[in-house]
Amino acid sequence: MKNKNFKKIIAGGLSIMMLASCTDLINDEKDSIVRANEGGGGFTPGNPTELLVSAYKDLGAYTDQANIYALGQHPTAEMIPPTRGVDWGDNGVWRTLDQHTWDATHSGIINAWNQLNQRIYKCNEIIASNPSAAEKAEAQFLRAWNMFHVMDYWGQVPFREVTDGVDVNPRVLTRSEAFDFVMSDLNEALSGLENLGPAALNPKASKAAANFLLAKLYLNKAVFTSSTPAGPYNHDAADMAKVIEHVEAIEADGYTLSDDFFGNFSADATTETILNSNEGTPQNRWMMTLHYDQNPSGWNGFTTLADFYDTFSDEDVRKGLPAAADGTDMSGIGYGFLIGQQYNDNGDPITDSRSQNLLKFTRDVTLAGTPTDKGIRVIKYHPATAGKYILMRYAEAYLMKAEAMMRAGDSAGALAAINELRSKRGASTLSSLDENSLFEEIGREMYWEGGKRTTEVRFGKFTTGTGTLIQDDYTVLYPIPSPAIVSNPNLTQNDGY
Repeated sequence: MKNKNFKKIIAGGLSIMMLASCTDLINDEKDSIVRANEGGGGFTPGNPTELLVSAYKDLGAYTDQANIYALGQHPTAEMIPPTRGVDWGDNGVWRTLDQHTWDATHSGIINAWNQLNQRIYKCNEIIASNPSAAEKAEAQFLRAWNMFHVMDYWGQVPFREVTDGVDVNPRVLTRSEAFDFVMSDLNEALSGLENLGPAALNPKASKAAANFLLAKLYLNKAVFTSSTPAGPYNHDAADMAKVIEHVEAIEADGYTLSDDFFGNFSADATTETILNSNEGTPQNRWMMTLHYDQNPSGWNGFTTLADFYDTFSDEDVRKGLPAAADGTDMSGIGYGFLIGQQYNDNGDPITDSRSQNLLKFTRDVTLAGTPTDKGIRVIKYHPATAGKYILMRYAEAYLMKAEAMMRAGDSAGALAAINELRSKRGASTLSSLDENSLFEEIGREMYWEGGKRTTEVRFGKFTTGTGTLIQDDYTVLYPIPSPAIVSNPNLTQNDGY
């Protein structure tokens, strides 16, 4: 959904190039999808412990500003990637995500497909390498996590058995088959996973993490099992009851809403961190948005939209906190949405070194030909306090439960839950709750955390905005990358591409 109050600039063509900019802090993929054996057949088991360590390191791909994250965030109403001169042009790969004009040659789509399917196969290797019961459970969880994203983004999942030779075309799971596969993996893994409570760092699969993903599966079941990917969706009451059941299992492990919203993204976070990456840091989240002349010097890239910013009331702490500017390192950066005059660490106004004007972030922003000061910047992970990158946060589980309550007919219970959340965030209570107001509340809590596309699809808002150039239903799924179609005839290109 892109409800933008500015004219969009039509992007030109795109080429197959790396989506990540030259300042990307994530290393390029080095692994191949298949560890081929000499002779081209059979399977040589690996060391399951070492492979599992590698599989956890692979979660660092989710911290990038490109690829997996970009597909889940850029096409939504929360983010715009302005091209500023030649900066962030990258042959239009960012603009095409924003405008829904991607095709099967888009480098971000190709890269994310390869990353996720590599990770699924590595988990297959772990499971086939005689792991301990605990190692197998963790590998099943990680396989489910990566397969969830392939199923969500593309609607079909290639699956290579470890015993397949390199000349064997992987079989392809339909979306419904992939849903059942992920569900089975998680239910089987649950008994073997540790019961870990909240902690500042939770880099290991746990029962709470499996329950989180199970809740997400049931919440989106109507989407993932629909014969029409763009809906309309029929959210079954029994599925909503399962959402509530799995979230309550997370709560039984001690997870609660934090009273400190931005503290959730700091090194001292405790009550909400269910799973974080143990590889990579959140630094791309501030580097991709901060201006060159701020401390730290960012890449002057992505901003939010005025329409989304205006969904926050002034008293809502999630809207932001001003910079301390107390002379300590990186104290000139505020929290939340950065708008208006920006200051250095000593509290002095910053001057834009390119325009020589005072650096004042403005509400208005265009997609191309954008001056360096345009657009409201976003800081959730503050560079002075940030901890590890969070993949699963309890507040999202809390919101899944509230949504399930509303869809199951318990509007009063859902309203009470949302108002409890709003109270913790300093926002006034709502007098009523409907799909639209719940959708907006999810946005206010979860903005820029990478999952907005999935939410927009579920609420039927992904193709309805005025800022996308292609509003056809088929765009709720990405195209199968051209190289994958060529290499595996069992794949069928998604409708519309």
